[in-house]
Amino acid sequence: MKIALPSRQGLIDDHFGHCEYFTVFTVDKEKKSILSQETIDSPEGCGCKSNIAAVLSEMGVTVMLAGNMGDGAVNVLNGCGIEVVRGCTGKTDTVLQGWLDGTLADSGISCSQHEHDHECHH
Repeated sequence: MKIALPSRQGLIDDHFGHCEYFTVFTVDKEKKSILSQETIDSPEGCGCKSNIAAVLSEMGVTVMLAGNMGDGAVNVLNGCGIEVVRGCTGKTDTVLQGWLDGTLADSGISCSQHEHDHECHH
């Protein structure tokens, strides 16, 4: 399975829409192991206004481990079949390992800087 993390310099970026790039890990959930890692350039502009959700979905991403994210962005990602876990901080590989180990949970806290209503367009 594939998991995306909004990233900046190897760390989870606090704001999904302004991240430097996305780190996409391919993992074996049963074995709790990382099979491969790649980076995807972040599109210009607000994350929920871009087509990044559709791009990640087409790549096979089903989970996003993120810092802060508005409900609009969560809805767009969910509409593309991507589950979102918010409130993540730290190194991307450490956060991913926490998720694999079952110690990460969604903070439920949304970023209220701005809200948008968008849908996933493939």
